[in-house]
Amino acid sequence: MKTHFSHLQSAIIDLDGTMVDTLGDFEVALNRTLADLDLPQIQRELVSRTVGKGSEHLIRSVLTHQLALPEVASSGLMCASRTLDDLYELAWPRYQHHYLAINGEFAQVYPCVAEGLQQLRSAGLTLACLTNKPLSFAKPLLAAKGLDRYFSHVFGGDSFERKKPDPLPLIRTCDILGTEPARTLMVGDSSNDAQAARAAGCPVVLVRYGYNHGEPVDAVDADAHVDVLTQIQGALTLSC
Repeated sequence: MKTHFSHLQSAIIDLDGTMVDTLGDFEVALNRTLADLDLPQIQRELVSRTVGKGSEHLIRSVLTHQLALPEVASSGLMCASRTLDDLYELAWPRYQHHYLAINGEFAQVYPCVAEGLQQLRSAGLTLACLTNKPLSFAKPLLAAKGLDRYFSHVFGGDSFERKKPDPLPLIRTCDILGTEPARTLMVGDSSNDAQAARAAGCPVVLVRYGYNHGEPVDAVDADAHVDVLTQIQGALTLSC
């Protein structure tokens, strides 16, 4: 039996790919970091396939991809002093520096996000933002885009011991909100969000315009799939 909207008390909303299209920020910050390491630049398509599991995973995935390029492998850059772990240790502080310098500058809020959040709040739901993005990145981004006012709590990928798709962040967020998982909706854009929600016992709605590692999100198990956040209430009401 799917969850009816009227049964809900709160909602947990993902950030990247759900509320804000941040691929531009990722692309710029990563390319500036790669330039610092004398590695080739990347295209946005690679970011869309690797984003979603936290900045650490993103950086490691990008470094692995770049180090495997023929021009890099044959250049001698991959030597004892430039293993993946060594490069990551160099890349992480540079990436933090570059990302914070442009946070939100190359990102856009998706259509109907503010209206959708207001609709959920007006329906009596308490909202929390839960993202795998570091909290020091997430809070300034929400503030810059005028979305912070909708949330009673904001949690990042470093707020808990584990990240989505592990259910722990959702379970802990439900505890802090004081709501049962079965009455707490997860809204996201990827299988990460859906897997975490199912394991935590939360209903889940996925948006179709996000990233989902480059795969069609309609194939992911969810209570509903929507084109914009303003469709959530209707989708959950009609699906039951």
